Amino acid sequence: MTRRVLLVDDDIEVREALGQMLELAELEPTLAGSFVAAKDLIRRDFDGVIVTDIRMPGRDGFHLLDHARTVDPELPVILLTGEGDIPMAVKAMDAGAHSFLEKPCAPSDLLATVQSALGLRAEILAARQQRLQLESGDAASRMLHGTSHLASDLRERVRAVARAGAEVLVLGEPGSGTPKVAEVIHLLSAAARHPFVKRSAAGLDVQSLAEAFSVAGAGTFYIDEVAQLGGPVQFALLDRLEAGGGARIIAGSTHDLAAAVDAGRFSPDLFYRLDLMRVRIPAIRERTEDIPILFRHYVAQACEQANLPHPDITSDHIARLMAQDWPGNARALMNAAMRFVMGLGDTDEAAGLGLAEQMARVERQLLIEALGKAAGSATAAARALKLPRKTFYDKLARHGIRPEDYRS
Repeated sequence: MTRRVLLVDDDIEVREALGQMLELAELEPTLAGSFVAAKDLIRRDFDGVIVTDIRMPGRDGFHLLDHARTVDPELPVILLTGEGDIPMAVKAMDAGAHSFLEKPCAPSDLLATVQSALGLRAEILAARQQRLQLESGDAASRMLHGTSHLASDLRERVRAVARAGAEVLVLGEPGSGTPKVAEVIHLLSAAARHPFVKRSAAGLDVQSLAEAFSVAGAGTFYIDEVAQLGGPVQFALLDRLEAGGGARIIAGSTHDLAAAVDAGRFSPDLFYRLDLMRVRIPAIRERTEDIPILFRHYVAQACEQANLPHPDITSDHIARLMAQDWPGNARALMNAAMRFVMGLGDTDEAAGLGLAEQMARVERQLLIEALGKAAGSATAAARALKLPRKTFYDKLARHGIRPEDYRS
C-alpha cells in the first residue's frame, strides 16, 4: 500500500511536528508551506493523500481542495482547522473532502484517518490499473503479430522485460520495428500511465537529453539508434543512469553496438549498462510463415488509412511475397501492402516505377472503382469523384478506360 502523504501547513512548527509524527508511523511525508508550493506536486498519478490546513495566507485549504479535485476527483484530501467551526466542516465535506479534523487532534485520530485515506487511494489506483489493462488488452498480442515460434518467443520476452523495470536494449535489422517493440514494453510495464518519450539519438545533445528526461518523468524514455549518440551525450546518459530514479531507458539499435564499442565509437560502460536486458527482433526471412498474417494486417491498415476497399489477396500473391528475403523487414512489407491496396501491382513490379507512374496507376484504379460502383454511369462516377464531366472523360481517355465496359 502507498505511504505517501502531502502535508500542507503554513505554520512551520506544526508542519514539522506533524511530519515527524507521520515518519514515526513509517509513512513518507512531503512538507509544503503554501498552496503555491503544493500545487505542482498534485498529479493524477500521485499515489498518496493530502493533509492540509484550511487557514493559510493567500490561497487557503479550500483552494487546494478545489485544485486537487480538478486534477483528480478521487484523490483523498483531509482538511485541518483550529477554528472548531461546524459550518466549515460541513462545507469541507460538501466540497469533496475525505474527512475533517480539528486541531490540535490526537495523533491516533490523525494516523487512523490518514491510513484510511491511503487504503482508499490504493484501491482507486489498483482499480484504474485494472481498467487500463482491460481496455487496452495485452499490448504484445495486439501489436506484435505472427504465429511462428519466433513471434511467440518475442512476445514472451517483451512481457518479461516489461515486468522487470530495468534498462532494455532492443536490437533488430533495419525496418524491424525497434520503436514499436519499445512502445509495447512501455505499455506492459508499471510505467504505462506515464509518458512514453521517443527521441532519435542523432538529434540529441546534453541539453535536449535532460529535457527529454524531464518530459518522460516517471515514464519511459526510448532512444532510437542509440549508436549515433555523441560522446558527451553518452557520458551524460551514463551519469543519469548511475544516479538512478526518473524515467526508464529503452535503447534501440539496428547496428552492432559491440562492434562500435570495439572501434572506440561507443562507451563500453554505457553499453553494458544498457545491455542489462536484451530483446532481439527476428528478421522477416527467419519467420516466413508469419508473412501472410503480417501482410493481411498491413493491407487492412492501409485500406483504413486510405479509405479504400479491401482487395482480394490471392494465394499466388502470398506465395510471391513468401519467396522474397525482405531485407527491409516489416517496414518493407508494410510498404508493399500500401502499394497493393493502391493498385500498384506486385512489389517487384512497382519498385522500378517513378512517382508519376505510380500515381497514374492509383488514378486509374480509382477511376475503375468509381465506374464499377456506378454500374458504368460516367455521370454518377464523375459526381462521386467530385470531378467536372469533361475532366473525368479526359482522364478516361488518357487511361484507355471505357465506361461501357463496366455497365451491368
